Amino acid sequence: MNHSLQFNSEKTSHDVSEHHSRTALVLGGGGSTGNAWLIGVLAGLFDAGLDVTTADLTIGTSAGSTAAAQIAGATPTELLAAILAAAPQQRTGPVGSDRGRAPIRPVADHLERIGKIIASAEDAADMRRRVGAAALDIDAASDGSWQTQWRATVASRLPSQRWPQRTVLITAVDARTGEPVVFDRHSGVDLADAVAASCASGLPYRIGDNRYIDGGYRSNAENADLAAGYERVLVLSPFGGRTLTPVDWGMHLATQVDELRARGSRVTTIFPDSNSEHMFGANAMDLSLRPPAARAGHDRGRALAEQLTEFWR
Repeated sequence: MNHSLQFNSEKTSHDVSEHHSRTALVLGGGGSTGNAWLIGVLAGLFDAGLDVTTADLTIGTSAGSTAAAQIAGATPTELLAAILAAAPQQRTGPVGSDRGRAPIRPVADHLERIGKIIASAEDAADMRRRVGAAALDIDAASDGSWQTQWRATVASRLPSQRWPQRTVLITAVDARTGEPVVFDRHSGVDLADAVAASCASGLPYRIGDNRYIDGGYRSNAENADLAAGYERVLVLSPFGGRTLTPVDWGMHLATQVDELRARGSRVTTIFPDSNSEHMFGANAMDLSLRPPAARAGHDRGRALAEQLTEFWR
C-alpha cells in the first residue's frame, strides 16, 4: 500500500465537469458535538423519508469526515441511537456559571492560539503553513504514543473500515507544506487514517512519511468548494458558516456558496438553530453535550425534511 500518495484539492481523481444533475452532501467540521448534530440532522431527514446519505458525492471535513465515514456503514437512525444510548459522559472542562457549561479550557486555548496565527498570517496559504509548523513543534515534544491511541479511537467510531463505493472526499492539510489534501478511495490510504488526519486539530497525524492537520484549515470547516459542478449541493454546517479567517481571504462558506451558485449549482445550507448554538465552538469537545446536540439536529432535520425533499429529488 502506498502511504505516501496524496491528492491536492485541485488534483483529485474526481472530475467535477461530468457531474451536472447530480447531488453533493457537504458535512462540515464542528468537534464532537458537531458530529452528533450532523448525525442527528441526517437521522431527522431519514426518519421523515428523505435519505440524503445516498448523495453522489459526500465531502467530509474534521468531525464531518467522521460522519461521512459513519454513514457509509450504518443508517443515520442506527448512528443516532448509538449516540443517545451511550453512557453519560462527564465534561472535561471547568464548571462555570452558564448552567455548568463554561468553555472547555483546552478548546478555548486552542481557539486563542489559532486566532493569533491567523492575525499574523499574510494569507490562507501562510496561515496553513504556520498552523502546520506549530503542530509539528508540539509533536516534536511529545512521545508519539498518542498516534496509535488516536487511530484506535477513530477506527472504533466507524461501523465499517472500508471506503464506500460512492465518492467520498475527506479533507486534510499537509503539515509540512501547508498544501491542501483530499483523500478518496483511490488514495492508497485507509479510511480510518484519512478520518484521523482530517480530525487532527492539535497534533499532526502521520500517514507513512507525511504529517497532516485538520481539514478545516484547507479552506474552511465545510470545504464546499469541492462540490463545484454538482447540480444540487446540501451543506450541513455545525458552526453555522462562521470562520475565524478574514473575509478578504475568500474562505467563508457564504463566499463558496455564492461561487457554487454562480457556476450553476443549487445550494441549500442547514445551520443549528439559535437555541443550539451554545453547543458548538468553545463547547465543541464537551462530550456531555453530544446527546442534546444529536437531538437538536434530529429536530432540525425533521422540521426541514418536507421543504428539502423537492430540492433534493
